[in-house]
Amino acid sequence: MRNFIKSLIPPFFLNIFKKIKNYKYGWKGEYSTWQEAQNDATGYDTDGILQTVKRSLLKVKNGEAIYERDGALFDEIQYSWQLLTGLMFASAKQLCSEGVRVLDFGGSLGSTYYQNKIFLDQFNNVSWSVVEQKHFTDVGKKYFEDDRLKFFNTVEECIQQYHPNILILSSVLQYIEKPYELLNLILKNDFKTILIDRTSFSKVNEKIKLQIVPPSIYEASYPCWFFDELKFITYFESNNYNVVESFMTTEGESNEYIFKGFIMQRNA
Repeated sequence: MRNFIKSLIPPFFLNIFKKIKNYKYGWKGEYSTWQEAQNDATGYDTDGILQTVKRSLLKVKNGEAIYERDGALFDEIQYSWQLLTGLMFASAKQLCSEGVRVLDFGGSLGSTYYQNKIFLDQFNNVSWSVVEQKHFTDVGKKYFEDDRLKFFNTVEECIQQYHPNILILSSVLQYIEKPYELLNLILKNDFKTILIDRTSFSKVNEKIKLQIVPPSIYEASYPCWFFDELKFITYFESNNYNVVESFMTTEGESNEYIFKGFIMQRNA
């Protein structure tokens, strides 16, 4: 009956209804401090989010689904071709001497690893280490860890055991209260290649907004930085990295912001 009623409604009105329905989700408001936004947020560390991601990614691992991202399942892998290009770029430069050793900071339960697994499986010497919050790493170790995919609570633990040469920062820096302080600690480890993906930048001034996730994915909201791109790039250049390539990501852009990624290489 629902589909029948829907078929009687002109597409024009359906599109309007869809826009109204989705208007309350996405990036809202503008906050002067992180704490101010945090007061309006529910957070990322709720058990419901973890369980949603776990259920979806287990289906991918067990061959019951094709691809997972942010807890949502898809009928086909939605590659970040630029990120994959960065992985292949780093692999070509490092495979012969060191192997491909990835530190995926904030990598959930290994979503990016499974996204690119068909390509990673072509190499013999690969390690993929995810550094996450403890409740994620506990689940990761129990349900997803294997001879290549490992989970750590801290960067230091990962460095000590695997000495990664590739750092992946995918949709993570904008959700850190003090991202540059975090980077100061991480970049002490002299990664040869840094791959940044799905990161938000303001077209005007650096700002903080509240991201509200549609309940069809999971119910959550959290503060989100929209970086000053020049400041962002200058920071990495001052830490001895140059941008090999930059690219727009699948989140696209609006009049206010753009989502971008970068392939960066440490200078000799």
